[in-house]
Amino acid sequence: MQRVAVLGATGSIGGSALDVIARHGGSMRASVLAAGGNVDALLVLCAHHRPDHAVIGDVAGLARLRDGLGEASPGTQAHAGPQALADLVSGDACDTVVAAIVGAAGLDSTLAAARAGKRLLLANKESLVLAGELLTGAAAAAGATIVPIDSEHNAIFQCLHGREAGADVRRITLTASGGPFRGRSRAELAAVTPAQAVAHPKWSMGPKISVDSATLMNKGLELIEAHHLFGLPGARLDVLVHPQSLVHSLVEFVDGSTLAQLGLPDMRTALAVGLGWPRRIDSGVGTLDLARHGRLEFEPPDLDTFPCLRLAREALDAGGTAPALLNAANEVAVSAFLQGRIGFLSIPALVDDTLAAIASWPATSLAVLGEADAAARRHAEQAIATGPFLMSRPHA
Repeated sequence: MQRVAVLGATGSIGGSALDVIARHGGSMRASVLAAGGNVDALLVLCAHHRPDHAVIGDVAGLARLRDGLGEASPGTQAHAGPQALADLVSGDACDTVVAAIVGAAGLDSTLAAARAGKRLLLANKESLVLAGELLTGAAAAAGATIVPIDSEHNAIFQCLHGREAGADVRRITLTASGGPFRGRSRAELAAVTPAQAVAHPKWSMGPKISVDSATLMNKGLELIEAHHLFGLPGARLDVLVHPQSLVHSLVEFVDGSTLAQLGLPDMRTALAVGLGWPRRIDSGVGTLDLARHGRLEFEPPDLDTFPCLRLAREALDAGGTAPALLNAANEVAVSAFLQGRIGFLSIPALVDDTLAAIASWPATSLAVLGEADAAARRHAEQAIATGPFLMSRPHA
């Protein structure tokens, strides 16, 4: 019986993971469920899936979680805080870890799972963006298997049959839907509201990831992830906008062949690959009917209108702490935008301002990365409070 820890269980990826796990009750079960602060949602999941352990990230919710489990799932033990979560994923409570906690908050538990040699289904972008070398090094040393759950990286994983990109790989191309504002001019984006930015045309995601898709920052972060996952330099990584979101990535080989993975835009496919690999298991996703979908379109990204992709490339090329600075500034900017404190176009402007103000340095440890993360957040928050980023706030 495969025992799976689902971190970020109350989010969209967590829900998809639990759906796939439930389809294979004879061979796998959710043994650990973890959430950030939503005790009520976690209790509902525990009542349905009956895990051995439930973890709430906010320690203030422990008493309510413990009391609620007494009625909802009496056999489930209650825990709270990041250290408790790290201890569970590195111990014998699970064999497989679905790392779907959004943001830098997911880094500690992801690293703990890698160091313990677990199968790691990685949906937390920041673990690779902030600490890609540390994470992949820890996984290699412990014999952990990393299966990326982003649809694009999962597609590459499938095309490469779970190996790194070797000398036979010429180029990897990630596809991007283009988000909700594909084809818009920069001027048309000035009045974008948070509600418009989170309305993704293809994917059902959380607000932060949806805004990253709207700015194309998500694709920039994915370039950095691909560099660490598959061992290719930035010069051999590319992005194409593909609005149908059916071709998830392409791998070009030196013999002129290009392999692509196609599928309906449903995260359960990638999760089923991760849970079953190297076997193929039912995901609950329907068959792709290309005749019905018709034309497949591709176009280069508009870097003038969506400069976040360019900024991420520059951070990848700079290396060291630059990706951590990029990620932290972006998290602050997206949060401020969702709160209505800054406008949509201020997101890339704020990230650019932070990268220009803080020079990168070698990323030699988690402590160093934490310092870079904190420095970028301080600068970005100060820039919002005192700089030009308060201008052009969206209207409700």
